[in-house]
Amino acid sequence: MDLLWTLVIIAVILVLVGILYYMQKKHISFAKRVFSALLMGIVIGSIMQLAFASDSPVLKTSLDWISIIGTGYVNLLKMIVIPLIMVSIISAIVNLKSHTSLGKISTYVLVTLLLTVFISALVGIATANTFHLTAEEITVGQAETDRAEYLEGKVSTVQDQTIPQQILSFIPQNPFQDMTGDRATSTIAVVIFSAFLGISALGIQKKKPEEAETFQKIINSLYAVVMRMVTFILRLTPYGILGLMTKTIATTNIAGIIALSKFVIANYVALIVMFAIHFLIILLMKLNPATYIKKVFPTLTIAFTSRSSAGTLPLTIETQTKKLGIPESIANFAASFGTTIGQNGCAGVYPAMLAVMIAPAVGINPMSIGFIAKLSIIVAISSFGIAGVGGGATFAALMVLSAMNLPVGLAGLLISVEPLIDMGRTALNVNDAMLAGLVTARLTSELDVDLYNTPVDEYSAMSL
Repeated sequence: MDLLWTLVIIAVILVLVGILYYMQKKHISFAKRVFSALLMGIVIGSIMQLAFASDSPVLKTSLDWISIIGTGYVNLLKMIVIPLIMVSIISAIVNLKSHTSLGKISTYVLVTLLLTVFISALVGIATANTFHLTAEEITVGQAETDRAEYLEGKVSTVQDQTIPQQILSFIPQNPFQDMTGDRATSTIAVVIFSAFLGISALGIQKKKPEEAETFQKIINSLYAVVMRMVTFILRLTPYGILGLMTKTIATTNIAGIIALSKFVIANYVALIVMFAIHFLIILLMKLNPATYIKKVFPTLTIAFTSRSSAGTLPLTIETQTKKLGIPESIANFAASFGTTIGQNGCAGVYPAMLAVMIAPAVGINPMSIGFIAKLSIIVAISSFGIAGVGGGATFAALMVLSAMNLPVGLAGLLISVEPLIDMGRTALNVNDAMLAGLVTARLTSELDVDLYNTPVDEYSAMSL
């Protein structure tokens, strides 16, 4: 009987995949296919959640097969991340019109990312205080206890590092090792290496113009090939979302969510407030936030379901250049830096809320100006080098809590709702990266406003 039910579930998934493929052949827009896949995943996942126990062999076996679609899609995105970051950064630099453009672009991008993560820390602090969140409210089970003990053991990896030592960890000693993602700061190390390589290429333009031109042509060719690969992978997005959402809903710990509903609600309130602040910034740039929301929705959906800022990187770049009218040089910088710096959700709101929850347990008033100022600054500094993959928020929490001399075990007590809140955090992270690109393009007068204002059904990215 278990085998029969497993085959039925797999058959249903295959039928839904066929429907999505039919929609693609009929040239139904990319956004509609993404949204359809999202709804399909929610429905099928909900049915599986209600029909089978969490330890059911049917659920386990079915999800193993469904993971080929969902996790396989995410793995393909991750496969392309490092090559895309490298060629994007190098291409962006070697194709700049002047050396001064590099300084302006990087400055605007970094300032936007750091300013928004600082604001997100304040939002997280205010929300946690408003909802009166405390560590004592969390029910502790065996899974939570085991996770807390694990994190307390891991904290030694960041606790003994001073801020200068953390900064040094960003610098790549072996770029080839960092290309494998061996370290927590590998992504930012690859960004730094790529930036040095691009700047070096700029430096030989006058002394060795032929070599510089040859290098530029090679990089531009590599960029074209990598972006073609990105297009192939992005065409699989609706199928990936179907698999990811089905698995997420089917394995959601409903009891854990109910027990921690106050924290989950507070977390999403903070995330929504930060989204509103992002849209306000867009309005201050004299651009229409509604137009922005329509165009970035598919990208945010992918970030939401995949829970990986780095995995969403290809579409983050594609969305900026093809939909929002942001030049490739700026889009590449913003997207690449945004995967490791200033992540509003994982490195801003989340660790700030945890710190506020823990503070009363160790005799600290979370409403004091000194505590709020110190926490906000530490959050902003610690946001450098946070990996844009699952687990990045936990690493950020370890860094912030240890820097504040607060116990880190609480981060483990939220394991039952971690996937649910991580979805919203990742969407906010990705939105911040695109916001940084938009602000930079606007301030440098390089934004294609006509493309930005083009109706949502007319831009070329819908050919996906």
